[in-house]
Amino acid sequence: MDDNFTKPFSTNPIFSSYGFSRLQISENLCHPQSNYNTNMPNIRYPMSYDSQIPGLYHAKQYGMLKTSDDSLIIGGFRGQNKKCGHSRFAGACENGKFSVGNKCFSTPVRCKTLGDVKGFIYMFAKEQNRCRFIQSVFDEENPKHVEMVFNETIGHVNELMVNPFGNYLIQKLLEVCNEEQRMCVLMEVTRKPRELVRISLNTHGTRAVQKLIETVKMRKQIKMIVAALEPGFLALIKDLNGNHVIQRCLQCLSNEDNKFIFEAAAKFCADIATHQQGCCVLQRYTNHSTGKHQERLILEISSNRLLLAQDAFGNYVVQSILELQSPSAISMLTSQFEGNYFHLATQKFSSHVVEKCLLVLDDHLRSRIIRELLASARFEHLLQDPHANYVVQTALRVAEDSLHNLLVKAIESHKAISRNSPYSKRIFSHKLLKK
Repeated sequence: MDDNFTKPFSTNPIFSSYGFSRLQISENLCHPQSNYNTNMPNIRYPMSYDSQIPGLYHAKQYGMLKTSDDSLIIGGFRGQNKKCGHSRFAGACENGKFSVGNKCFSTPVRCKTLGDVKGFIYMFAKEQNRCRFIQSVFDEENPKHVEMVFNETIGHVNELMVNPFGNYLIQKLLEVCNEEQRMCVLMEVTRKPRELVRISLNTHGTRAVQKLIETVKMRKQIKMIVAALEPGFLALIKDLNGNHVIQRCLQCLSNEDNKFIFEAAAKFCADIATHQQGCCVLQRYTNHSTGKHQERLILEISSNRLLLAQDAFGNYVVQSILELQSPSAISMLTSQFEGNYFHLATQKFSSHVVEKCLLVLDDHLRSRIIRELLASARFEHLLQDPHANYVVQTALRVAEDSLHNLLVKAIESHKAISRNSPYSKRIFSHKLLKK
């Protein structure tokens, strides 16, 4: 038999070549005559070794196995699945504890009370089942439990907020902690410039930041959040995750606190309105803003109304302004739409705006739109157009009395030409023509 298998673990070249030179394992575990102890590593599957942070070890069944959310897939223990997710190897001490480098750590195997995980809450917060257990402890409404969790996580709150599991613990902690503890969390996430913005842009961090916005009550805390988010407003509002943070501000904070949103939205209106995420926030903004802030936004949108109406995302912003049914807003929007309704009706996105005009405007303005369409020399094109045919259908639904009869007569005059078009079939249905 190869002499390498009879050498002590710490000096064996086979093991040291895989990075185990510092592990503390008794010499008899490596001897071929030993009883194939379950702690015996399988050298066919090399394992990574973390010499920095102690972790979770399943000692009872599988020996020295550490789970970590960011480690590699590793095998190598008798009775342990080689595809066990997120495991790393550490050493075993003779006293039954676990070693990393020259230090030994004792980790609880079972978690029945919060006291069982004391000293390991930060590590367990990044592991799904243990994290759920820690969250469940908060249901007991014991301030001492909250304090214990807070003390062990406050130094890592930025990291946990962006962790797939840790963010849920931070959210729960923010719900049950006192104002002093919440202030400490807020100070941690705003200590570095743009740190709160960075967390807000993260898939998991955005949830934690939204919960922070929901739970803050003190004026000082709100001002700190506003000051931290304001420099990154444009990045947030255009981001898939960050835009939800801005929307939560609109929902939970006062108009005075949201002043930075209103001013920035008006300043970058056209840029935001034509962005996939930005247009969603801008629509919500139109519903939350009042007074001079709303008037300024309407003015900015109105100055770009034709451009926005034909944009894939901007058209939704124009529709939201129309739904406000503000006389001044409608006057500004329709003044430039007049004379362009035929062109707008034949465009994919602006056709939705024309339909919205027909649905929400008063009878006088609605009549002017329909008469402009009827006066077009290419009216039959509207019946056969893939987008404009929906505008004609909406016009038939909303037109009344003599105007409806006039519209039906114009459609019937083009029946022979348009009836076979796939886009005009619904227009010639009996329900629309015989109102």
